[in-house]
Amino acid sequence: MRVFVTGASGFIGSAVVPELIGAGHQVVGLARSDASAEALSAAGAAVHRGSLEDLDSLRAGAAAADGVIHLAFIHDFSQHENAARIDLRAIEAIGAVLEGSDRPLVIASGTVGLPSGRVATEEDFPVPGSVASARGAAAQTTLSLAERGVRSSVLRLPPSVHDEGDHGFIPALIGIAREKGVSGYIGDGSNRWCTVHRRDAARLFRLAVEQAPAGSVLHGIAEEGVPVRTIAELIGRHLDIPTASVAPDDAERHFGWLGRFLTADVPTSSDKTRTLLGWQPTHPELIADLEKGHYFRTNHPSPQ
Repeated sequence: MRVFVTGASGFIGSAVVPELIGAGHQVVGLARSDASAEALSAAGAAVHRGSLEDLDSLRAGAAAADGVIHLAFIHDFSQHENAARIDLRAIEAIGAVLEGSDRPLVIASGTVGLPSGRVATEEDFPVPGSVASARGAAAQTTLSLAERGVRSSVLRLPPSVHDEGDHGFIPALIGIAREKGVSGYIGDGSNRWCTVHRRDAARLFRLAVEQAPAGSVLHGIAEEGVPVRTIAELIGRHLDIPTASVAPDDAERHFGWLGRFLTADVPTSSDKTRTLLGWQPTHPELIADLEKGHYFRTNHPSPQ
């Protein structure tokens, strides 16, 4: 297959590209900058210049492809709703090109915002008004394309997609702990984050573009739920600083934008995804990955 990948030079995309190439696919990656173009060429992918806001470039990339994996998203949490609108328009543009072709479109989504208090499954959808509900329209639009001749699927990822080079929530939590001199968690810290290793997620994206039935919701989850307090305690030990509870009312002051996500308690299952696509995670789980120490050797940048 000739697969058009947006976000191909990003943290997850840079694992998806070699996964696809290794399976015999040709990859065309969307590149906004010269640095991204160089990284894609070095990885063996063809370069397609453009951006999420350049809808003509997205249409052209999709039109020339046998399938699309959409990973790009503007991770600016100060303008999350605007980023979600840009994402929706991009999906609409790609979907219009693929309509009636039975070609696959796989988009990345998230598990934060799914119903809490129980193990969430592929059949659940984000709670209206939740921290992640702004991206719900993109997922629903993607799934609706199944009725218009697109083999569309939504692949939900957990709060922690971990591996060397991560610049997401875990490095942000480590950065805050360094700054504050204490590794914090909210309340009793019993709320749980599900996790997956980046390379396991990359393999699932490949399986999805190859096999996922139209209208599928998939979960890229290796661990159903790791208590946030466990993560905070490990960070405290590696940084040699104390671990302490932060009162819910002080969460925003202490953690900034991350406080909105740090209270999430969404243990999540991937049983149906594993059965459907024969996916089995094989790479280290989060705590084992953190114990390797690479997260603590460099002060990773926080997402903007």
